[in-house]
Amino acid sequence: MFETLSDKLQRVFKTLRGEGRLTEANIAEPLGEIRLALLEADVNQRVAEDMVEAIRVRALGTEVMNALSPAEQVVKILRDELLEVLGGESRLNLKSSQPPATVLMAGLQGSGKTTSTGKLARMLKQQGHRPLVVSVDVYRPAAREQLALLASQLETPIFGGDELVAGLGDGPQASEATKVVLELARGARREAVRRGCDVLLVDTAGRLHVDDGLMSEMRQLKQLLSPQEILFVADAMTGQDAVRSASAFHDQLALTGVILTKMDGDSRGGAALSIRRVTGQPIKFMGTSERMDGFEVFHPDRIAGRILGMGDILSLIERAEQTVDARKARELEKRIRTDSFTLGDFRDQLRQVRKLGPLENLIKMLPRVGPFQELHKASSQVDEGQIAKVEAIINSMTAREREHHQLINGSRRKRIARGSGVSVQDVNQVLKQYVQMRKMFKSVSSSSFLTKKLMNSRLPGQQAPSE
Repeated sequence: MFETLSDKLQRVFKTLRGEGRLTEANIAEPLGEIRLALLEADVNQRVAEDMVEAIRVRALGTEVMNALSPAEQVVKILRDELLEVLGGESRLNLKSSQPPATVLMAGLQGSGKTTSTGKLARMLKQQGHRPLVVSVDVYRPAAREQLALLASQLETPIFGGDELVAGLGDGPQASEATKVVLELARGARREAVRRGCDVLLVDTAGRLHVDDGLMSEMRQLKQLLSPQEILFVADAMTGQDAVRSASAFHDQLALTGVILTKMDGDSRGGAALSIRRVTGQPIKFMGTSERMDGFEVFHPDRIAGRILGMGDILSLIERAEQTVDARKARELEKRIRTDSFTLGDFRDQLRQVRKLGPLENLIKMLPRVGPFQELHKASSQVDEGQIAKVEAIINSMTAREREHHQLINGSRRKRIARGSGVSVQDVNQVLKQYVQMRKMFKSVSSSSFLTKKLMNSRLPGQQAPSE
């Protein structure tokens, strides 16, 4: 996400690096480029123009620090403006005098409401909550079936209410359907109380566009449930259409927040930079992949860092803490310090990295400066399928060979290649990567497990450069 905007801003910063100080003359062209970059990233025109004007005023005003170069000044000012546009961090409100706290999921059809309901339930469970989910979409059986499947996978209780829906038949009258929707909501709340669940997640029906029937039904649900949160689920890839839909829903329902889905598929990020300013409502979560763990709290300061090429190390560390086995991490650190890192450890670390998500996405969370520059340049070359091949090669070795790689001579390499269904050259490449990683670990003085793992100059699975 944000690759298009980030790349263009990096070019703007480069043009300012040779300047001595910011003036009206030398700031005009970069500001024009920033405005164009924002508009091409599908940022709302009014938001883009307000940002550029604010940057111009501050860059030429008394706030400029003499200790900073022009490029650094613009980066600092732009970061402050991005934080202003994105708003402060906003947490989910789950305080209720009479549990369960209710979260109403709103949005158009196809925006990812049902999947986001499942992802949010998963996150709440990890935080110690006891969520119950319900689908009140009586118009699309597939939506109810999808939520039931997700609830089963996540081992999360769900209120089905199939007996209520069974009598509707196909194409029910709006008034009749709304009665069933409200009964489902009442039944789900009673079930949540009976089970001792502290959060009720209500997945509502969507439409292809905003219409009076949808809004009437949502208003009645709001009146019945008095939800603590009304979250609008928006498809980030629809750009300004998502912003307009969110604004329409907010006018009718008084939204409390937004969930942006498919952020991994949107390289522009215009919706994220517009929706807060246009609607006045904070983005609380974002979907970053189709996987159930592809769901993150929206941290404005971290998003600003990603846009400006500063990376998002904090989110990467948090993801590692959630997925990496702490005991194995301590064991690995000890092996690195004692120079006893084996091929078995190499394989285990590949497995740990794969748990963190797609490697290309991990690289994009690193800064675009220093030792990580080459990683960003090579991120498009990373082949996830190659990692499975590396594992197969190491698995075809004996335990002794994994412990002592020096034993692997020509005949052993042929046997390993046959056992893993690859060529001898592939085996040689894996051994070369392993030796390079050992040397890198030995030379890096820092003991940070994650940094060591990610600073490898060429990732396993990345194609070797042609010689």
